[in-house]
Amino acid sequence: MKTAVLVLYVVGMLGLGYFASRRTKSLGDFFLAGRNLGPWISAFAYGTTYFSAVLFIGYAGRIGWGFGLSSLWIVVGNTIVGSFLAWLALARRTRRLTERLNAMTMPEFLKARYGSELLRVLAALIIFFFLVPYSASVYMGLSYLFDAVLGIPYQYALLFMAVLTGVYLLMGGYLAVSLTDAVQGMIMLFGSLFLVGSLLARPEVGGLSQAIARLSQVNPRLASPVGPPGFWPLFGLVVLTSLGPWGLPQMVQKFYAIRSEKMVTTATVVVTVFAFVCTFAAYFSGSLTHLFFKEPPLVNGKPEPDLLMPHLIATTMPPSFALIFLLLVFSASMSTLSSLVLVSSSAVVIDLLPPATRPRSLFFMRVLCAVFVAFSLFLALSKISFIVNLMSISWGTVAGSFLAPYLYGLYWRGGNRWGALASMLSGLSVGLLGAILFGFRSSVLPLLGSFAMLIPLGVFPVVSLVTGGGKDASVHL
Repeated sequence: MKTAVLVLYVVGMLGLGYFASRRTKSLGDFFLAGRNLGPWISAFAYGTTYFSAVLFIGYAGRIGWGFGLSSLWIVVGNTIVGSFLAWLALARRTRRLTERLNAMTMPEFLKARYGSELLRVLAALIIFFFLVPYSASVYMGLSYLFDAVLGIPYQYALLFMAVLTGVYLLMGGYLAVSLTDAVQGMIMLFGSLFLVGSLLARPEVGGLSQAIARLSQVNPRLASPVGPPGFWPLFGLVVLTSLGPWGLPQMVQKFYAIRSEKMVTTATVVVTVFAFVCTFAAYFSGSLTHLFFKEPPLVNGKPEPDLLMPHLIATTMPPSFALIFLLLVFSASMSTLSSLVLVSSSAVVIDLLPPATRPRSLFFMRVLCAVFVAFSLFLALSKISFIVNLMSISWGTVAGSFLAPYLYGLYWRGGNRWGALASMLSGLSVGLLGAILFGFRSSVLPLLGSFAMLIPLGVFPVVSLVTGGGKDASVHL
């Protein structure tokens, strides 16, 4: 039954991909759906890209287990800062300026805003290389779930995911992604509500008030405002996951493609509700794993918190619920993977290839999409690190590189190319060197990722003012 429903779901997505392929004639159609998406589809595209298997598998299990109910601070941050304020502050101005500057990508925007080809090349390289670990982390999280719920070995699940992502994305590009996002978003909303309701009804939990009391019995700090790991690790996670979307190219892309600025208000409301429901379901459920397990599942004799949610679903829930949860995570992951592949491929085709290749840019875009999927698959098969840490490295480095030049570029005429370059290099250095110095499996990576985003916000204005301000670039605002 579970396999049959999954197959039906996959066939439906491929059908939407074929439908979109009939309407994808140019690079602009493939990458931005012709800048013609409505508010609901744009909101679901943002939300389903924001929340993937990394949230429902890696973060829900590992963070919920470690921080308990204090992980709900991440829900507050993701809903208010990562969704509501992001759309309120960025969407209209981004839509307006990118159309005026004829920019389809983050590197193109930076070049047009600051008049620097170096910024475009550096930005394109950062996107292509550092979004691969994020994509690999999504593959890993979903493959763990396939293994636990359907019994499909990890390697085969990875291969299945890679082929499916490549096929339906290559067919219809961003339009195919956006159409499936609407379906996937509804599945995520329903599945999230069903997840919380089912867990609260379990005898091990006994309702909301009993859940809090029983967590306190396990460890009083699991029900306190700050969980056992302490304030700074929690602070790092809140900043990383809430402020990060402001500077991630695959998130900013959603602002480019909305049909008009008038539709931003509706999209803002939809994405805020979506964010709250999904993040609350994930982190609240993750904190409840203490009521079902005394320790995380063991892998090679070592506890592996990344597997808590798959094991919770597989061992405590009826098969019908396991199927719903599988589709929930599958939906979240497919949208995220597709957006990552599109943005990373565009970094090469649109921003790095010479103008002479433009007549065949759509062909090259499809080829690079396949290459990026292959890179991500290789990294996921290597299992080089925890899911959460892979995501932390990617978010911290990429968002840290782009947040300051993108945000100041929208609003401050005094910013210039030197401030943009200095802030990008500072974010890149903190994110990458921190991971190298502390180790790619270090628990401080989320905190380092948050610093990689915050430090450039100070570097940019200082360097811009010292080097004379944005005399050349202000004409674009």
